[in-house]
Amino acid sequence: MKLEALTTHLAKDMSIKKVCIIAQNYAYGQQIRKSAREYLAKKRPGITIVGDDLHPIGQVKDFSPYIAKIKASGADVVLMGNWGPDFTLLVKAAKEAGLNTPLHAFSAIQYGAPTPVGESGVGRLFSIFPWHANNEGFQGVDYVDAYKKKHNEDFFIMSSRTIFTMMGQAIRNTKSVDPVKVAFALEGMKIDGPVGQIEMRKEDHQVQQPLYLLSWDKVNGKDVKYDMENTGFEWKTVKKIDAYVAAQPTSCQMKRPARS
Repeated sequence: MKLEALTTHLAKDMSIKKVCIIAQNYAYGQQIRKSAREYLAKKRPGITIVGDDLHPIGQVKDFSPYIAKIKASGADVVLMGNWGPDFTLLVKAAKEAGLNTPLHAFSAIQYGAPTPVGESGVGRLFSIFPWHANNEGFQGVDYVDAYKKKHNEDFFIMSSRTIFTMMGQAIRNTKSVDPVKVAFALEGMKIDGPVGQIEMRKEDHQVQQPLYLLSWDKVNGKDVKYDMENTGFEWKTVKKIDAYVAAQPTSCQMKRPARS
């Protein structure tokens, strides 16, 4: 869903002609690589994939050779399917090498990422996520404030609210904690999220919700009021993407138990 939304956005930018892909070599990274190629070819056949690397997960300590390949490729954009130390080390290597190519990272919103990125990510690091604190109207920041006060950490995974809200509603609706009854009650459930309606699709129990294309920016007290890890930097909305734009077809043929 993130790739659907991101590639739709990138395909409309006619200045983008060359794309590099780098990701961790396991299911997540492999899927990013496969889908990115497929979606870009369909939406903008003129875009050329000039680099495509899968690297061992958690084993690379020096990403400078990968960055050198990206620089030599002349890529206009880099798609990164990395998280954890692999993400931070890759961004560090890009910073040290003076790589100014925009980086679109699917897992840039995570603990430990903001501090090493800092000012070097402004204007060139992008991500895509279902919610962020600096959304229009700053909806949901009551969770951010309360969590920071209690744990002295940043709250950014609003899906945890979705999980418990939906589960609680299903239990109340059925007046039961029977797993089968609760599962059927969840099918097609719609709730009001902080930034729009959230639906659990009946066919495959996949949550459908808006997504945000984000850029890393400096706190300015206007559209960027909240920072991460006390760095003075946080995410800013580039574009809000409605759920139907990112929605994917499903081939799920779930075998459901008999209703209890």
